[in-house]
Amino acid sequence: MVSSELVTDRRQRPLQVLRLSLTARCNLACSYCQPDHREVSGLLSQSQRLALIEACCRLGVRSLRLTGGEPLLSDQLEPLLEAIRLRRQQPGDPLSQLEEVALTSNGLLLDQARAERLRRAGLDRITLSLDGLDAGVVAAMAGLPEVGEAGSRALAAVREAIVVAREVGFDPRLGALKLNSVIQRGRNEDQLLPLAAFARDQGLELRLIEFMDVGHRNGWSGDQVMPAAEMLRQLQAVWPLEPLGRPAGGTARRWRYRDGAGVVAMIASVSEPFCSDCNRARITADGQLFTCLFASTGLNLRPWLQPHPDAESLVVALRDHWSARIDRYSEERSLQVQTDPERADMAYLGG
Repeated sequence: MVSSELVTDRRQRPLQVLRLSLTARCNLACSYCQPDHREVSGLLSQSQRLALIEACCRLGVRSLRLTGGEPLLSDQLEPLLEAIRLRRQQPGDPLSQLEEVALTSNGLLLDQARAERLRRAGLDRITLSLDGLDAGVVAAMAGLPEVGEAGSRALAAVREAIVVAREVGFDPRLGALKLNSVIQRGRNEDQLLPLAAFARDQGLELRLIEFMDVGHRNGWSGDQVMPAAEMLRQLQAVWPLEPLGRPAGGTARRWRYRDGAGVVAMIASVSEPFCSDCNRARITADGQLFTCLFASTGLNLRPWLQPHPDAESLVVALRDHWSARIDRYSEERSLQVQTDPERADMAYLGG
């Protein structure tokens, strides 16, 4: 019998956050992600997903984020959330250790009824994505036709998703509703201040993300990265800020607006790497474990999941793989970017 334990890797980083992908499909084709709209074969079953969540909780995971692709495309999202909710309520169940269950979505499918179902099923937090407030920019960033109404419809859908998420109880004042924006030089850097003004008006924490070299199809180059320091200077010139820092294991460095209009955050994986305390594991929709967002290959977990999950062997496999982890790609980017093999794409990894 394998007992519960806290596991650390070779750099003494604990396993605390699990990002579990439900699908590789997406209804957008964002320039920084470039999904191919195809589903992977061999999607995990609900029992397999729950077995993976349980094994990770036994090794120290306290935060679960459900991702895609676009997770709202999965018809298994609500049943999985409900199963997790019931187990979180059981004293002694490994899932009772989960402090939060979160979701990352582009918001296009989040209407009132869906938001209510997600809330009832036990979802604690939603992070929505929006990369501009100009319809043409939204279309360009999302891979939509730049002529016609596609950009306007997408922008309206995300705005409405923010409204309905708040109405059903995802309170941004409690951190239960946030907004992600990737800022890419040459594409949407002119949207930085409008997005910040919008988030301030909505009472949302805006998380500004540097354009990252995830995968091999987004045409990444360093000159397209708008560093967090530059974003901060532009914001400071309009709205004075005071630093709140970055919590251990967190991805975002946060600042408070001095006028009391909320918080803004930066995820600066390129210019200010945070590999030193990275505590996140990613499991793809077909059961591959990745211990770095920039990895090329993962560990296939299916041998411990089929024909039925083997709980004890699964814990051992996860523990051994995490214990051997040495990943710190962002800190070594300048040495590796020219020689790395093709890396897994963001839509497959779950971002």
